[in-house]
Amino acid sequence: MLEITWLIPALPLAGFLVLLALGRRLGEPLAGWLATAAVGGSFAASVVVFLGLQAEGEEGRSYVQTLYEWVPAGGFTVDVGFLADPLSVTMCLFITGVGALIHLYSIGYMHGDPNFTKFFVYLNLFVFSMLMLVLGDNLLLTFLGWEGVGACSYFLISFWHTSDANASAGKKAFVTNRIGDWGYMVAMFLTFTALGSISYVDIQRGAGGLATTTATGIALLLLVAAVGKSAQLPLFVWLPDAMAGPTPVSALIHAATMVTSGVYLLVRMNPVLAQAEAWAPTAIAVVGALTALFAATIAVAQTDIKKVLAYSTVSQLGYLFLAIGSGAYVAAIFHMVTHAVFKALLFLGSGSVIHGMGDEQDMRRMGALRKIMPITAITFMFGWLAIAGIPPFSGFWSKDEILLFAFEKSPALWVIGFATAILTAFYMSRQVFMTFFGEARWDRPLEEAVPELAAERGLTPGHPEADEAPVEEGAEGDEAHAPTVANVYEAGHLPHGVGPKEAIHPHESGWLMTLPLVVLSAFALVAGFLQTPFSDDTKVLEHWLEPVVAPDEAILDVTGTFQASLALIAVLGAVAGLVVAFLLYYRRRWADRPVEPVLLLKGWYYDSSIAAFMGGPGRRGFDAVAWFDRHVIDGAVNGVAALVRGTGSGVRRTQSGFVRAYAGIVTGGAVVVVFVLLLRGVVL
Repeated sequence: MLEITWLIPALPLAGFLVLLALGRRLGEPLAGWLATAAVGGSFAASVVVFLGLQAEGEEGRSYVQTLYEWVPAGGFTVDVGFLADPLSVTMCLFITGVGALIHLYSIGYMHGDPNFTKFFVYLNLFVFSMLMLVLGDNLLLTFLGWEGVGACSYFLISFWHTSDANASAGKKAFVTNRIGDWGYMVAMFLTFTALGSISYVDIQRGAGGLATTTATGIALLLLVAAVGKSAQLPLFVWLPDAMAGPTPVSALIHAATMVTSGVYLLVRMNPVLAQAEAWAPTAIAVVGALTALFAATIAVAQTDIKKVLAYSTVSQLGYLFLAIGSGAYVAAIFHMVTHAVFKALLFLGSGSVIHGMGDEQDMRRMGALRKIMPITAITFMFGWLAIAGIPPFSGFWSKDEILLFAFEKSPALWVIGFATAILTAFYMSRQVFMTFFGEARWDRPLEEAVPELAAERGLTPGHPEADEAPVEEGAEGDEAHAPTVANVYEAGHLPHGVGPKEAIHPHESGWLMTLPLVVLSAFALVAGFLQTPFSDDTKVLEHWLEPVVAPDEAILDVTGTFQASLALIAVLGAVAGLVVAFLLYYRRRWADRPVEPVLLLKGWYYDSSIAAFMGGPGRRGFDAVAWFDRHVIDGAVNGVAALVRGTGSGVRRTQSGFVRAYAGIVTGGAVVVVFVLLLRGVVL
């Protein structure tokens, strides 16, 4: 059964190649069905490999399948080989399982798009790259998948590239991730230098012999890599902008694939982290805790339904870093699995809302949609309760376990995690109440239903933001159709995310989009039972992952009563966040229209400050470095070359071919030698 491991990445690769060659002939919807079948087949192969590993004893749950030798270079050799063990197969199961559902959903969501086939070409390539990343048996093969998902994210985020905003978002993601790539590559070089191999099996065996300084250096470089890929402070800025891509892309990147890469890498390299200085894991935990809280504060003020989920993703990834830094590797993978399920559900649910609302994404334009879109509303609420940490939904179990380990690491980290949990319950409840409950704000013209939103879009003169947001491309230089929100509705077609200004007539999505929502909502309810603290037998995931993480997993030293008390406090905090959102956004208890702080709405001005720095002092600094490189570094190199060239030209003239010239040179040389000898004799 384990022999078919190669089939897991091969099927999406085959789907990509077939669609690349025959996609246009297949057309819509056949191209979408073929891509879905490829990923669905990969899921089936993952299940078979999972069953094969389960049939083995704990010691035998590591299978390396070598296809061929890839890089032979002296003592450095790298194979194209796959490592099937509990960690990689767990990743494969939710990548292909959730990925297949997202493919199915996309057939309905992308219906009518002129680039329907190209979208599925990218999706299959994306899934293949992610599977190479998690199945690779060495750091170099993982890096191949690491770069593959980076390239595919650029293609998919800027899929609707005719809009400047979308194209810029894709470039932003690509460039920001290059910083993480630097950390990954240097960590890989350092690992080879220290251990003589980059194979995970060799790293696991040899990590115990690493010097502490070397292990600390590798751990910090891996942290840089993970911070870039998994969007943590200070490199999270690309992920909220990634919302520019189609919603299924957001679900795939933010839930099941790319952003989990950094977390996977840190867990995979846990033997090295264990050898590092004690402050290195603490640094990982602090980065995660601060990112979780920072992103949650921004999420509470966003009005774009996808932006709320984007900042929520950054925040939840912070929890995963907090878990790793606390030595809770099982809890990190546990929350990664549950998050993949309920965040995919929430993104696809938001896509269903946007689809039904005629491409409107602003929650101020929504309300009372539960009556019009009951399936979307009910399934979305399953995801809401899961991420809010309400028992028995899956997020409660996984988040509670992280908070428990965080308390063991440091009560201060627990306080930050707990505060983030309250904010999470608040902003997700706010999103649900604004979208599915309260007054309908879509059944009238925009100026009448939501005057402030109409003003922001330039439909009401005099608003300060009316001329700021560029939303329409191709109008540069044309004053009548300048790229401002003011004339977006007169531009002939609306950009993605901006609904019509007239009354909207929302509707429930078709079965292709609602079926994945129903399946994911069921998993959002039950996935938490993979790991419950009631007894040793209920810790299924912990026993499954033991061969990979057990030697370095932190051990809790708290009583069952203490665990129950912390869990109760966490639940009370989540309920408090929910109740405050209910009073503010459903009952309108303290204000008719709650006003979110501008500071949080603008994301603490973090992104805009970076943009201002890069466009001002940063750019001047880069120009100065470029000038120094061009005139000093290149000048020195070119000067040496000119000197050698000039000297060579002078010496070449002595090669005339005339004997008398050579005799003259020999005579001159002899005179010089005699002179020097005489001089030395006189002096000495």
